[in-house]
Amino acid sequence: MRNALGWLVLVATPCLAASVFRASVVKVDITPDGPQWLLGYDARQSNGVHDRISHRVVAMHDGQTEFVLVSSDLALISPAFYDEFTADLERETGIRRLQVWWTVTHTHAAPEVGPSGLGRVFLGDRFTHDYDHAYTGRVRKSLIDSIKEAQAKLAPATLEVGTGMSLANINRRSRDPQGHIFLGLNPYGPADRQIGLVRLKRSDGSLMALIVNYAIHGTVLAGSNLLISGDAPGIVAAYVEEKVGAPMLFINGAAGNIAPIYSGLPDFPESHIQEFNVILGDRILAANRDMAARAQAVRLVTGEQILETPRKQGLGWDDSLRNYIRTMQDGSALVRLPVRFLKISDEVVLWSLPVELFCEVAMHVRNRSPFAYTFYFGYANGWLGYLPTREAFSEGGYEVETSPFSAQAEDDLTGAVVTYLQSLIH
Repeated sequence: MRNALGWLVLVATPCLAASVFRASVVKVDITPDGPQWLLGYDARQSNGVHDRISHRVVAMHDGQTEFVLVSSDLALISPAFYDEFTADLERETGIRRLQVWWTVTHTHAAPEVGPSGLGRVFLGDRFTHDYDHAYTGRVRKSLIDSIKEAQAKLAPATLEVGTGMSLANINRRSRDPQGHIFLGLNPYGPADRQIGLVRLKRSDGSLMALIVNYAIHGTVLAGSNLLISGDAPGIVAAYVEEKVGAPMLFINGAAGNIAPIYSGLPDFPESHIQEFNVILGDRILAANRDMAARAQAVRLVTGEQILETPRKQGLGWDDSLRNYIRTMQDGSALVRLPVRFLKISDEVVLWSLPVELFCEVAMHVRNRSPFAYTFYFGYANGWLGYLPTREAFSEGGYEVETSPFSAQAEDDLTGAVVTYLQSLIH
């Protein structure tokens, strides 16, 4: 395990053309042309644009396995919407569902895309309107077109991995003198400050793309903001892109109980949002500069494990998510949680979930992982609510109230993921 600044470089073995590692990157604008319902906070419509929002797509191929990673400046998508999208994508491109991870940055200042899914179960009054089908269609089509373009642009590349650190986030589970938990800023609570960095370079050594993994809610701006924005993740990505001259995919981490250090501010002049370019963006640039080289062949191995864990008692369910629930004979129900894995050669593993995971869980997995580099990619392939720790369930708070899981979920997940990681060692 490496918790301090570290590095690793993975390059393709050049002896056989079929084994040469190839990669590509595509960035496409998805900023709406007019007002849109914004996802996050109460229902509200945008009245302008502060900064553009995008899909950023990286495709990788090791000669046998193709993998596509997407980062979109959106808040959430439903797992059912992801399933429909990947079915269409496979028909058009041949890329199977397990080969595509669609992550979102979780900005709360971006449009709704697709049906609400589980959100309607917890917040029925918030989703009384229909989503914009035309804009959703645009987002969907542009992503399929971007993936096709990335497939066509695959070229010999190297892949490098490292870590950095930033103090741009903070635990958000504040406690009053009576012990009640509420959303705020808690400097004494746990927070994951690691930056995970994956760097792709062309065969001539020029930078192709950065993939940056960091845990932070996209909530610098409060619900009073009505301007489209990528919030801190989008602002920082644009800043880094300008500095390095290549696209940067911001991949959110285990941000379920993690806020930006400036959070919930009413508008851009008061938000301090440009300061994130210094406290996070410059730390990303430093990790990029400090990364050194060590060669190894790139091999990609994808996998999935369906974890079944008890659903919270008395909770309803959305019919569109029937593939994500199993009802037992006694009437109780199990949530079927898809856990994805990408092993990159022998020292790197990425794993992902369609949840807002508490940071302690991801850090615990990382500390028990047999891999030198273990990065958790959150908000991936849909959203099935918050997954708090067992301790948090005993404390209460917003995340527990809006979680579909029981207190058993942390133990079920940690045990299953660590066991799976152990099985990947050869």
